[in-house]
Amino acid sequence: MTGFHDEEADDPRHPEEHIAPVPRISVQAFCETEQTLAAVTAAGQDRRLAKAHLTARDGGLAAAIEVYETMPTPNVIVIESDGTRDILEGLDDLAGVCDPGTRVVVIGNPNDTAPYRELVRRGVNDYVVGPVETLDVVRSICSLFSASEAIITGRVIAVVGAKGGVGASTVAHNVAWTIARDLALDSVVIDLDLAFGTAGLDYNQDPAQGIANAVLSQDRPDTALMERLLAKCTERLSLLAAPATLDRVYDFGAEAFDAIFDTLRMTTPCIVLDVPHQWSGWTRRALVNADDIVIVAEPDLANLRNTKNMLSVLKAARPNDRPPLYCLNQVGMHKRAEIEVKAFAKTMESQPIAVIPFDSKLFSTAANNGQMIAEVSKSHRTTELFQTMANRLAGRGEVKKPKRSLLGPLLKKLKGRSGRGSAPHRKAS
Repeated sequence: MTGFHDEEADDPRHPEEHIAPVPRISVQAFCETEQTLAAVTAAGQDRRLAKAHLTARDGGLAAAIEVYETMPTPNVIVIESDGTRDILEGLDDLAGVCDPGTRVVVIGNPNDTAPYRELVRRGVNDYVVGPVETLDVVRSICSLFSASEAIITGRVIAVVGAKGGVGASTVAHNVAWTIARDLALDSVVIDLDLAFGTAGLDYNQDPAQGIANAVLSQDRPDTALMERLLAKCTERLSLLAAPATLDRVYDFGAEAFDAIFDTLRMTTPCIVLDVPHQWSGWTRRALVNADDIVIVAEPDLANLRNTKNMLSVLKAARPNDRPPLYCLNQVGMHKRAEIEVKAFAKTMESQPIAVIPFDSKLFSTAANNGQMIAEVSKSHRTTELFQTMANRLAGRGEVKKPKRSLLGPLLKKLKGRSGRGSAPHRKAS
């Protein structure tokens, strides 16, 4: 069986929406109920609020007004209304102690009767009707910055192999190329395998600079530096290439690449990380902080074990995100004993997003020529799989082909006969 399946796309717990992370901000929440207090506290552990300093306490509007009479206000205040007090009056009192520029989120009560326009007039930036869950809080706080700052908040897609040599880099490069070409999204591929990366070879590029120059720079990477380091592969696809040299050992701290990713998020709609098969502080962080994760595996026992372990760890680290996805590659290799796709999926408790058939001639031709699969064979089934994966990972959903009518060929044939048998109309003189 080869193809594409996604049963989680319609799961309301893991929506397709892209929630961009916040910058370094301070957030203080004043809650009325234990449920909201728990949701806000859990939101503080979400990866998208990792840079935010978030504190939560009880007391609602009254507690907030009392606190800010003697203290400066943070970047964001989250207030819960329990419906027992006139919310407009309370917001007027809060405005008297708020510093300019503070953003206010109100978690309302169904009993609140204040019109939304009156809340906006009093400086409320977002209003959410309770009860709220963790993702509601994350979405509300993040939207304050992604919507109000005139910047692009790029989607990060991390692709990693469950085992070495399973073709994760090939999948990453083809998906990124397809996103750039077919979806017309400006995209960047970052080859994070500094010693042995193959992105330069796959795209037929040999840039003098790349990811090593950015991560080893003494200065914080800015947009100008990143623009200089990017190699142009196509009109919409750029590459931050790996040096692929062994003249030094590439050891990094867990946060080594954070500034690079953050800078590119500001200018690029789609960033694809080609993550090497290793488990270190920085690779784990890159995966956990990505918007989507794709684990590429072959259908054998070691890949099954590793995929299961990786899915389990990454799901636990990202409780408010869509679960990581996985793709089966090189399926149907001649004379190789394989775990059936159905059995693999049963162990994972989810279906693979794509099952890519083994085709040594197609993939080796592409690799040796520095081409993508679609450039070698535009109509190949694997080309369609990469197109479907690109749509899925870019948040466009699965592209559904129009169903062919069984009567279509017959009607076309009859139309042709009708055209030949009728005489042309002549204009009366």
